[in-house]
Amino acid sequence: MRLTKYGHACVRLEDGDRVLVIDPGTLSEGESLSGATAVLITHEHEDHIDIDKLKAARDSNPALTIHTHAALAATLGDGVTAVAAGETFTAGGFTVRAVGGEHAEIIDGLPGCPNIGFIVDGVYHPGDSYFVPAEAVDTLLVPVSGPWTKLGEAIGFVRAVGPARAFPIHDAHFNDVGLDSFDWWLDTKGGTDYARIPLGGSVDIQGSGSTS
Repeated sequence: MRLTKYGHACVRLEDGDRVLVIDPGTLSEGESLSGATAVLITHEHEDHIDIDKLKAARDSNPALTIHTHAALAATLGDGVTAVAAGETFTAGGFTVRAVGGEHAEIIDGLPGCPNIGFIVDGVYHPGDSYFVPAEAVDTLLVPVSGPWTKLGEAIGFVRAVGPARAFPIHDAHFNDVGLDSFDWWLDTKGGTDYARIPLGGSVDIQGSGSTS
C-alpha cells in the first residue's frame, strides 16, 4: 500500500486500483483527489474539508463515496455516509475502523465539535485529536501543529499508541525551523521509527514495521 502526503492533514492511500483520500482540505492540493474511489473526513474544519474540491471530484466521478460523522454528513447532502466511533466499514475497498469522537480542546470547551479518527488497514489518521485507540496501529499519522497541539502531548500520544512507524501531518502552521524541532523531538523521544514524508512524497507500506 502506498501512502502519499499532501498539504497539511491530507493523505492518500493507494493499493492497486483502490484509492482512498483522508481530509482533503483547503490547505491541500486538488490533485490528491484525482482518481479517488473514497474520501474520509474527520471533521468540519476547512483545513480538513474543501467543499469545492469535493464537489469537483464527485462531478468527475459520481461513484466516489464520502464517509464522515453524522452531523457533518447531514450538511453535505445525498451520497454521503454517516459513520460513528466504534463502527467498522468498507470505503473504496479498504477496511476502516472509526474511533474517537471529539475534537481536542483548545480552551473553554472549544471548539466542541465531533471528530472521528480512522484506522485504515493499520494506518491511523486521528484528525484533530490525540485519541488513543484500543486497536493495534502499524502506521501512525501524528498531528504536528495547531492551536490545540502541544509537543509533549504529541510525544505521549505516539508512545501510548505504540506504532511500528510514525509520520507527521497537520503541519501547515509551522515553518522549517518549527518542523525541524518537532522532528528532532519525535525522532529522539517518540520510541518508534519516525520520519517526515516530503510534500507530495510517498512511502510504500509493505507490512508491519517495514516501509520503503
